[in-house]
Amino acid sequence: MPNSKSAKKRLRQNTARRLRNRMVKSTMRSQLRNVHEAVAAGDTEKAETEYRDAAKKLDRAGARNIIHPNKAARTKSRLQQLIKKAKQSD
Repeated sequence: MPNSKSAKKRLRQNTARRLRNRMVKSTMRSQLRNVHEAVAAGDTEKAETEYRDAAKKLDRAGARNIIHPNKAARTKSRLQQLIKKAKQSD
């Protein structure tokens, strides 16, 4: 447990930030899962709309350093490849 006043404040800040970061990561993962499920179902139009939301969430998380910016770019690229592949197989 923190003893000094500043350490107590730091603990409060860290707790709030951790919860906020976990929420951002959770919503991001849910959106990625929505894209994967739409592709698996063969619904490319829904996959594209879900991808747009996922790209926004990934970019936001990357900009805030919740995930590494390169990871955001890599994940977006992989999703685009997945959707493109699903379109070609239709």
